[in-house]
Amino acid sequence: MPILVKKVLLWGSVAFLIYFMAFRPDGAAQLFKGIGAALMAMAQGLGDFLTSLMS
Repeated sequence: MPILVKKVLLWGSVAFLIYFMAFRPDGAAQLFKGIGAALMAMAQGLGDFLTSLMS
């Protein structure tokens, strides 16, 4: 992908994130809580896998 397209997509994403947080803070908070919960679940799964692999 050309560098210009990547920059436009990146800045568009940042602008949307700022807009979303400014005008829908409750929705943004729920979104980030969901992302955090998903990341924690993946980390827990990886930890369980490594624990079972070592024992």
